[in-house]
Amino acid sequence: VAELADLGMPNSRFDVRLEQPEDPAGWIRRDGATHAAFSDGMDRCSFFISTNPGVEPMPLARVASGGEVSRIMLALKSILAKSDRLPILIFDEIDTGISGAIAQRVGDCMLALGGYHQIIAITHLPQVAAAGMAHLKVSKSVDDGRTHIAMHRLSEVERREEIASLISGAEVTEGALRTARELIESRPRTGPGAA
Repeated sequence: VAELADLGMPNSRFDVRLEQPEDPAGWIRRDGATHAAFSDGMDRCSFFISTNPGVEPMPLARVASGGEVSRIMLALKSILAKSDRLPILIFDEIDTGISGAIAQRVGDCMLALGGYHQIIAITHLPQVAAAGMAHLKVSKSVDDGRTHIAMHRLSEVERREEIASLISGAEVTEGALRTARELIESRPRTGPGAA
């Protein structure tokens, strides 16, 4: 709930519900009931959420919007990442369905996670891209009927131009370049997340 508040969902309630389905053919007996066991255990886990005051939590899969699901996944990954020993975390468009101030918060969260792990994020949001310490551009081309993928690290000038193109589209304007520079310069470059 604290992570969700940081990601712009301040009134959230989050419940994790565990159930052990009864199964007459099961071999686990507990409290007078027979339960099945599966390859991953006997518990069935469900996430329930409410993002608005006065609304009871409902199944996450039924009620969360795309942007909410993205932020909930980022919140869960942030919590788990602090105790996880994985050296690299990859976020493939975890910022889907968000924009503006919430995108800024997602970028901040990813920057903080960078203090624990190497973060690779695929994004189309300038606020998230500006939070990165390095910017790689991936491009596709077709040659002789085969698709080729290339990736290269952008220089600081190229990085500003790429973030500016996320802001203004195909035609990069001076205003977009200025905004891109301001977004990049507004990010901390030392301490957690700087590596």
